[in-house]
Amino acid sequence: MTQTPKTEPMTRSQLLVAMAVTALVLMVIAKGWSYLLSVQIVPLRWQVDHFAIGIGLGVGVALLSTLVYEYWEAYREAAKEYLEMVLKPLNLVDLIWLGLLPGMSEELLFRGVAIPGLGMNMVALIVSSVVFGALHMASIKHIPYTIWATIVGLLLGSVTLATGNLLPAIVAHVFTNSLSGLLWKLRHPQLSS
Repeated sequence: MTQTPKTEPMTRSQLLVAMAVTALVLMVIAKGWSYLLSVQIVPLRWQVDHFAIGIGLGVGVALLSTLVYEYWEAYREAAKEYLEMVLKPLNLVDLIWLGLLPGMSEELLFRGVAIPGLGMNMVALIVSSVVFGALHMASIKHIPYTIWATIVGLLLGSVTLATGNLLPAIVAHVFTNSLSGLLWKLRHPQLSS
C-alpha cells in the first residue's frame, strides 16, 4: 500500500502571496462579470448604521463560530486542520491582511456581483452562498467547515439584500476573519509561528 505524501505547509510569505493573488483573481472575476454581463454591482456606501451592523454581525459570527467549534466535533476537526493550515504561518499583524484581502474581494464577487447577477433574490442568495462555501473546502475532510462557510455566506448575503449596501458584509467579513484568527492564535499559541 502506498502512502500519500504529505505536502509541506506554506510559509508565511507563500500564504500572504496566495491570499493577495486569490484576492486579485476574485476581483478580476467580479469586475469582468459585471462588465461583460452588465451587472449592476451592489453599491458600497458609507453609513454609520450599516458599519455598526457589520461590526455586530462580525462579532456575532466570530462568537457563534467559537460555540460551533466547541460543540460540533466534526466542525472542530475540519476547522482545526483548515485554520492551522491558514493561520499557523501568520504573525499577529498579518491578521489585518487575513481580514482585508478575502473580506473585500470575496464580498465584491459573492455579494456585490453574484447576488445581483443571479437576480437579487433568494435563489441568488442561496447559489452565491453555496459557491462561497465551496471556495472554503480545501479537501473532502473540510465539509463541515464548508457548511459553516455557506451559513456565513447566507448571513452576509442576507444583510446585503436587506441594506442594499455592500458595506455591512465587507465590515462583517473583515472583522470575522481578523477576530477569529486572533482568537485561534490566542487559543493555540503552541501552533503559532
